[in-house]
Amino acid sequence: MDLSSFRRRLSPPYSTDQRLSELELARHLPKRFGFGNMRLTGIFAVCLIALSVLITLSLIFRHQPSDQILRFADARVLDSNVTSLNDGSVNDYSKPADLHKDKLLGGLLAAGFDEDSCLSRYQSFLYRKTAPHKPSTHLLSKLRNYEDLHRRCGPHTQSYNKMVEQLKSGHSTGSTDCQYVVWISFSGLGNRILTLASAFLYALLTNRVLLVDRGKDMEDLFCEPFPEKSWFLPLDFPITDQFNGFNRESPQCHGNMLKKNIINTSTESLPSYLYLHLVHDYQDHDKLFFCDGDQGILGKVPWLIMKTDNYFVPSLFLIPSFEYELSKLFPEKETVFHLLGRYLFHPSNHVWGLITRYYQAYLAKADERIGIQIRIFDTGTGPFQYVIDQILACTRKEKLLPEVDTSVVTPADNPKLKAVLMTSLNSGYYENFRNMYWEHPTVNGDVVGVYQPSNEEFQQTEKKLHNRKAWAEMYLLSLTDMLVTSSWSTFGYVAQGLGGLKPWILMKPENQTAPDPPCRRAMSMEPCFHAPPFYDCKAKKGIDTGALVPHVRHCEDMSWGLKVVNGHDEL
Repeated sequence: MDLSSFRRRLSPPYSTDQRLSELELARHLPKRFGFGNMRLTGIFAVCLIALSVLITLSLIFRHQPSDQILRFADARVLDSNVTSLNDGSVNDYSKPADLHKDKLLGGLLAAGFDEDSCLSRYQSFLYRKTAPHKPSTHLLSKLRNYEDLHRRCGPHTQSYNKMVEQLKSGHSTGSTDCQYVVWISFSGLGNRILTLASAFLYALLTNRVLLVDRGKDMEDLFCEPFPEKSWFLPLDFPITDQFNGFNRESPQCHGNMLKKNIINTSTESLPSYLYLHLVHDYQDHDKLFFCDGDQGILGKVPWLIMKTDNYFVPSLFLIPSFEYELSKLFPEKETVFHLLGRYLFHPSNHVWGLITRYYQAYLAKADERIGIQIRIFDTGTGPFQYVIDQILACTRKEKLLPEVDTSVVTPADNPKLKAVLMTSLNSGYYENFRNMYWEHPTVNGDVVGVYQPSNEEFQQTEKKLHNRKAWAEMYLLSLTDMLVTSSWSTFGYVAQGLGGLKPWILMKPENQTAPDPPCRRAMSMEPCFHAPPFYDCKAKKGIDTGALVPHVRHCEDMSWGLKVVNGHDEL
């Protein structure tokens, strides 16, 4: 009953020219309806308590950083309760609560970060199917132990300051609690992501602290992966100004010092730091880094400064002293970059905005998402017809995309919506596919939308916005269900690894002719090591390092490269 009704029912005792004031109405209510003062006071107190609870709840939920994303994800999941994974297994999302239980990625991520400072860290799981590849308990333990080490030895701690003073002295003073590997920012973004993961694995295996040269844009692209202490090298680090000048002939270069016999396995007085030149132009003595004997020397040096443009993980599997630990860390050997990449690389809020806005606008409603990554190494202005022919031949042969029909086709009753995400520096390939699926119906009635986030025309490694877009596109490709990549491309390697995808690799064309077969399914989701050593450390002679163990094989797209696979089943 509302206030006006009370007034009408109470109106007889009063003249029509008078109206009860709120105070008079309150005084007559108890008499008319039997409410006592005590009961009215109790009701008023209950209302105050309920109001305070509602205000508290509204404040809590208003500050949930992922509220909008969670609502989006709930809607997406309720629309399709059961989804099929790439390996044929089924992911049942019938309970909305399932969405919220794995934001730590099966324990891979540490809890306790400020969520607003890095939205992607705890929201990324909302955009992916539940990964079938779970981290081992040994890897989880190793990561938590590393975080403790980084907390104890990271930048500006007492231990770090002590070791910086030792670095300045130029001499190693024996065993220390903290040792470091410093990664130099070098090469294009895809290379940097792969080499940083390699350096981190090396740090895990050797109980070193990883510190990252921030270069021009590393802080702008990635969140901090470790709790409390930064992974970025402090700006006042003593030898930062020498990084650009380091090369294989530098006096501090590990390989150069071995070559000149300045250091060897019996050397007792070692320098406070060594430079590791693991770039594609490295020489035979630099490659001794991958021998157990030289790991013994390096283990005595507190500071290792590393420059590389190679994903050198496969050769770490061939070092006997690392073999047992690696088998415990990665029982599924092909998951190295997949797991370490998801642990380390969280897009900054700027980049995460690019990713989520594009995904929701163009990809979220699709029944299937297909990624096509195009990287052309030939000179000249594209698009090239032989590349278009190769992509068409691959996607049709592998039944990734439907063919089109020039005649009128009766629409299907329940057509599938397929979203094709194309990435290329050139817009011509996207325009060709977009027009084809716009102008002609598909033979099976499926509806195909083709999208390309950017077309930068040429690689601009040093430009901040260019690298933001590149990182966003790698990540978007990793969110697709099926992926086609280009040979030799680290851009594609990053996407397949983060997504846990075994892509179809477009084989490298020769003489501007589409190859036959046009593409080949990858043996594993691991990236390829483009410039591995071919050396038997014990026999001290050349050897085919792709034929030593069943889990390190030659790459599909580069016959001399190496990649990690699960073993005999993948051959």
